[in-house]
Amino acid sequence: MTDLSMKNHAELKQEERLESDETKILGPVENDDAEQFRRKLWSRPGFLVRRLNQIHYAMFYEECKSDITPVQHGVLFVLMGSPWLDQTTIGYELGLDRTTSADVIRRLEEKGLLGRRVNPDDRRSRQTFITEAGLAAMQEISTGMNQAQDRLLDPLTAKQRQTFMAMLTQIVEHNNQYGRAALKNM
Repeated sequence: MTDLSMKNHAELKQEERLESDETKILGPVENDDAEQFRRKLWSRPGFLVRRLNQIHYAMFYEECKSDITPVQHGVLFVLMGSPWLDQTTIGYELGLDRTTSADVIRRLEEKGLLGRRVNPDDRRSRQTFITEAGLAAMQEISTGMNQAQDRLLDPLTAKQRQTFMAMLTQIVEHNNQYGRAALKNM
């Protein structure tokens, strides 16, 4: 074996040992193993997706310079295209559970960015609509939101962006049923 293949073989053996020992370790690892554990963490898609979401939120706030959150933006965006939805339908459109949908809608209504009325076809439900103030807020943050999206994907070429988005969509569609609130209308 060459020095390189021996090193690769040794690293693979070390990673295999760490994987098998991972659930048995109850305390800090030795210094030699710390870098292996770090690499293991960075090899987990869930960790990277969560981290990417944190980065996206930071970029969204930097670019939009608004107190509207990305989730609130999503609700307002859905209502721009489909006014008079009830909170359950809004949740289905965005993959939000009922509690989160109700909380986000309440906060947006308190800000005057959306309103609600009793559904004329079902007096037990309330329909939601975006207000003029909501439309103005969306207009105000539109450029910033687009800049945040561009910044997020900036390290990728145009072709890589297409590939990344196609793969991300495929993963979400395939695993949609595992979310706390599955997206409908996919």
